[in-house]
Amino acid sequence: MNWISIVAIYALFWVMSAFVILPIGVKTHEEMGLEKIPGQADSAPGNFRPGVIILRTTVLSALLFGLYYANYIYGWVTRHSFDFLISPPNS
Repeated sequence: MNWISIVAIYALFWVMSAFVILPIGVKTHEEMGLEKIPGQADSAPGNFRPGVIILRTTVLSALLFGLYYANYIYGWVTRHSFDFLISPPNS
């Protein structure tokens, strides 16, 4: 696999992982018992920690990409694994 492909696919895994990680552990000001600023949305996070989110996203995306790359090398799941989804042609 070309290194540019590796970087591009890892970036896709990172972005998808970020959307999975973002809502985990986030609490609103009301849940934390903090006072809201006038005009603030009710759903605004009260404990937003971007460093932790970036770290968790990086770890998750590295694990998922590792599984993807291992499958690429060893061929555990190939396109032929899904042949049961295609109905046989009528003769």
